[in-house]
Amino acid sequence: MENRSRDRAEDVRDVVAAGMPGYRVDGVEFLGEGEDNRVYEVNGELIVRFSKDPDPRSRATKVSDETRLLTTVASVSPLPVPEPAFTVADQGCLGYFKLPGLPLTDVSLPHRSAHSAAVAAVLGELLGALHSVPVGPMAELVENDEQPKALWLEEARETYAAVAGRVPAEHRDAVRAFLDAPPPADGHAPVFSHNDLGIEHVLVDPDTWEVTGVIDWTDAAIVDPAYDFGLIHRDLGPAAVHRALRAYPADARETEAIAERAIFYARCALLEDLAYGLETGRRTYLDKSLAALRWLYPTG
Repeated sequence: MENRSRDRAEDVRDVVAAGMPGYRVDGVEFLGEGEDNRVYEVNGELIVRFSKDPDPRSRATKVSDETRLLTTVASVSPLPVPEPAFTVADQGCLGYFKLPGLPLTDVSLPHRSAHSAAVAAVLGELLGALHSVPVGPMAELVENDEQPKALWLEEARETYAAVAGRVPAEHRDAVRAFLDAPPPADGHAPVFSHNDLGIEHVLVDPDTWEVTGVIDWTDAAIVDPAYDFGLIHRDLGPAAVHRALRAYPADARETEAIAERAIFYARCALLEDLAYGLETGRRTYLDKSLAALRWLYPTG
């Protein structure tokens, strides 16, 4: 195991030397891996990610597509996003400098709540910029991830069956009422969006509460414009999502429709996050899901 770790650290040094000549590598730290990538940190500032796809051609295509996506997003986003510093296509390698700030999940709930409206306003402006990008060109970079809301509801029912025992008893009637009700209608115009705008991907300066960036664009897609607002609702609450919608460039009728669908997505996504927290043992997901029960599945 030690030899393998040493070999992988040397791999990181080699790709950085090739991709960023003259950049001195003083230290390499393995951050972890998921289903798709292994991730390293160099000098505490540079993220180097390797695709785990076994097909070299597929690895190269994915890195090329993500580089184009991040470059495009950076050109329209009012907030900083990771920008590629170098790529090594045949190894499925992408390097970029870390953005400053802490993920909102690392901030205590009381502090998060105190500043949620200001953070949400900035996220509403971000979504306005993303949703205004023409869908046609973006469809060449990302997939269409729209799903019928009946399918969302069916998956939510299955998820709840697995986690019902961990939902406090006083919220269960509200959850069952939601799962038994018909879903909202389909048929809205899709947009390009982050498609995973949970607070784990929103960075803030804990001293000034400035939003310093938005990370992890791997799920970006053509979707219902209400979905990311639903994640704001789930993680920051109803007052925050209303503040985000006030910052969003749309008329009252459209924002009202988005707000209604956002509640639906928020309720589904809460159950999904609760299941993820229980499955992985990641307490931050469990805690924020249990907190959100208060506004998404209220008692009485």
